[in-house]
Amino acid sequence: MKAYVFPGQGAQFVGMGKDLYDQYPLAKELFERANHLLGFSITDKMFLGNEDDLKATKVTQPAIFLHSVIAFKLLNEGVSPDMVAGHSLGEFSALVANGALNFDDALLLVSKRAQAMQKACEMNPSVMAVVIGLEDQKTVDICNSIDEVVVPANYNCPGQLVISGSFKGIDMAIELLKAAGAKRAMKLNVGGAFHSPLMQPAKEELANAIENTPFNKPLCPIYQNYSALPSIDPAIIKKNLISQLTAPVLWTQTVQNMIKDGADDFVEFGPGEVLQGLIKKIDSSVKIWGKK
Repeated sequence: MKAYVFPGQGAQFVGMGKDLYDQYPLAKELFERANHLLGFSITDKMFLGNEDDLKATKVTQPAIFLHSVIAFKLLNEGVSPDMVAGHSLGEFSALVANGALNFDDALLLVSKRAQAMQKACEMNPSVMAVVIGLEDQKTVDICNSIDEVVVPANYNCPGQLVISGSFKGIDMAIELLKAAGAKRAMKLNVGGAFHSPLMQPAKEELANAIENTPFNKPLCPIYQNYSALPSIDPAIIKKNLISQLTAPVLWTQTVQNMIKDGADDFVEFGPGEVLQGLIKKIDSSVKIWGKK
């Protein structure tokens, strides 16, 4: 069975999508439509900007969404997936791929999500860190032992867990994790503590936008970050999208459940190859490749 997957924040690079814009009339049309809907030239940021331009959450998220969805629309060759999933932000791309959201509504939601998260980061300065080479439960136990906001944020693959929290809490966690034997525990260059309680203001702001956006019954199940389970119910999909902002991304569990349910051919649409690498580490027996 074929599974389509879509990357999240961190996959961006300068010049992303320009080859699609130059080669395909449909890509140019969608990029220009995005410029109009967003009210600024995101193509200038993507094609001509620098790394700092792209790191701004309000730019990064719609940029990755656009690259991923346009690649899907151009390159899926008319083959419908049996299931879809996206890593964090990538869930919105996945919901376009399975027909639950149209392009315009999804882009506007992504933009609102990015702006809400940017504001939450400014209200509560915070950070994330990646932990490699330690059992997930050991990392969780250490987070729970700290009297600061420090929580698991991304279960990326066995032995790789990203944590989120206050600067003080993350500094404390890094020291304890290294002492516990982690091969690596280091801060990430991100704007704040995504997928943590510190994103509560963004969650409340996004909830209203999601509730007021029409969702269709999807053509195939989406396996969502919040539960790692499949759904075709628009009400559940909306609820999980909202919950995702303050809850961990269960990517390892999501991929394992997709494989258990028959997925053996994964295709990543969008910039980079991050998900391909993670899926190989989760289960090396499945086929995984990318289109960008």
